[in-house]
Amino acid sequence: MSKYITTPIYYVNGEAHIGHAYTTFIADSVARYEKLRGEDTYFLTGTDEHGQKIEESAQKNGKDTQAFADEISATFKNLWDEFGISYDKFIRTTDDAHKKGVQRAFEVMYAKGDIYKDFYEGHYCVSCETFFTETQLVDGEFCPDCGRSTNVIKEESYFFRLSKYEDALLKHYEANPDFIMPRSRANEVINFVKGGLRDLSVTRTSFTWGVKMPESIKDDKHVMYVWLDALLNYVTALGYGTTEANMRYWPASVQLVGKDILRFHAIYWPAFLMSLDLPLPKHIGAHGWWTRDGEKMSKSKGNVISPKQVSDAYGVENLRYFMLREVPFGQDGDFSQRAFIDRINSELSNDLGNLLNRIIGMSGKYSDFEIDSVDVLKYHKKEIDAMNVVLDSLDAYMQNLQTHRYLEELWRLFSIGNKAIEEHAPWVKMKEDKKDEALATVALVANILAKASIMLHPIMPKTTNIIADTLNFKIDNASYKELVVNKNLLKLFNIKQTPPLFPRIEEPLMPEAPLAHPDAHKEAPKAVAQCAKEQDNLIEIGQFFQTSLKVGIVVEAEIVPKSSKLLKLKVDLGEENPRQVVAGIREFYTPESLINTHVCVVANLKPAKLMGMLSEGMLLAAKDEEGLCLIRPERPKKAGTPIG
Repeated sequence: MSKYITTPIYYVNGEAHIGHAYTTFIADSVARYEKLRGEDTYFLTGTDEHGQKIEESAQKNGKDTQAFADEISATFKNLWDEFGISYDKFIRTTDDAHKKGVQRAFEVMYAKGDIYKDFYEGHYCVSCETFFTETQLVDGEFCPDCGRSTNVIKEESYFFRLSKYEDALLKHYEANPDFIMPRSRANEVINFVKGGLRDLSVTRTSFTWGVKMPESIKDDKHVMYVWLDALLNYVTALGYGTTEANMRYWPASVQLVGKDILRFHAIYWPAFLMSLDLPLPKHIGAHGWWTRDGEKMSKSKGNVISPKQVSDAYGVENLRYFMLREVPFGQDGDFSQRAFIDRINSELSNDLGNLLNRIIGMSGKYSDFEIDSVDVLKYHKKEIDAMNVVLDSLDAYMQNLQTHRYLEELWRLFSIGNKAIEEHAPWVKMKEDKKDEALATVALVANILAKASIMLHPIMPKTTNIIADTLNFKIDNASYKELVVNKNLLKLFNIKQTPPLFPRIEEPLMPEAPLAHPDAHKEAPKAVAQCAKEQDNLIEIGQFFQTSLKVGIVVEAEIVPKSSKLLKLKVDLGEENPRQVVAGIREFYTPESLINTHVCVVANLKPAKLMGMLSEGMLLAAKDEEGLCLIRPERPKKAGTPIG
């Protein structure tokens, strides 16, 4: 049975960020897992390079559009190559084969009557490459998705009869409850379709950077609209419309996307496939977004995380492990260096790395590095049975994209190994002249490490290859069948000495994010976030007064353990109880110096958690090259006094 795994194709209007890496890590892990199991697997990733936004970005940078696309696309491909991503094809929508496939699909839809020509007048967001109705706009002008101004466009367009497939889509969702993963994401899609689908504009005449119309239709002033062009990459990559060389892999097993583009993949894409009489993908997996230290990432705040920067500091395998372990699939995740370091030290270094070191040490001391599984079942049937229960549970988690649960369950194996060493104490057995029992415990743990490394291989391939080499075997489909499926044990072998895999990390290896309240911009008043014009950030006076600023008095202050920047404060705002505010000001103020200090507080921010602590406001401060200082009233004021 063949397997086909895809990432979205990444838009070439900027270099890869941590969200791109997360999607790609999941897809790569799933593809590696299926290949390990012996499945005929094809893994696709690539870049989306057409549209008005790319044309305008190239012009702003003073570059030819194709050259601009080439440059940005190369940064993605080079990064994935550096990260060891095991893709089978890296597609670009500027590839000739892709363009020919898109043109062929257009012809099929057109001949079927699913594409027709008409005039379109509507509000268009260049950033989102999307049209919106009057009722969907914010304040009659702004994009409901990104908040930027839309433009009213009236032009001739070809339309896809999306409305025709409304009932068919709803029937498919009902018949295939796992089509959208996780299931919690399905309702938003179903409700959108039930609200009525409008036919979709699929060509434009106001720019030229796109796939041209098929010669058979002879309408040179149109180019195909980005979503029709982009979504078809999943089948043109397999040869649709040209060679058909790899169409045996269709339908896709799982197509991974961010939650922001779920609608396009769960509504438009299956409707296109229905029109082409192609089967629908088995699953569309939509993951959440990543924040940094509880705060939304943005270039303006300077807290966007570069995956290469993290990899250079901590290693790509550690980054893969952290991101796939940290957050349940479908939910938003937070990137914190402290949380990252804690997982490296406690789970990778202590649980896994230390267990391997102990086995190397004991085998060298007790048996000249020779390990034999001959007596393992005699003395450790209980541990073997427990290990097999864990191994049998893992497949369901990977098939459901629950990598966090997969890793959580997998880590139970290391607990079994460490517990066995403590309970059976091989060093005591050796003193009691029970060498067979001591060596059986060493061999038990070696087998646990071998089987665990096979199952960890899709997540951390380089690390697990080192472990396998240490244990004198190779991770491949044969060892997967032998050790995991058939539950056999390692044959007599000599273990190798290996340097520690995960040296402990005491201090952050990257600069911290800029000083900011963890939720300062996360939930800004909706009208402000959506209506402020990007070019000048001007707001109306009414929007300003949606922010509640009050005078507060600090009544308690203490440092936050394990943090070099945070203080936990209790601030009196004239309410029944003081509020807890977590502020990143420890480098500039001691807790004692803040007691009875009057401060200015943003009082109507949505509460947020930072390092597990609730923060119910934000202190106003100013920072320059000379440091930071709190903004305070000129004279003391009553707690809760409004500012404005």
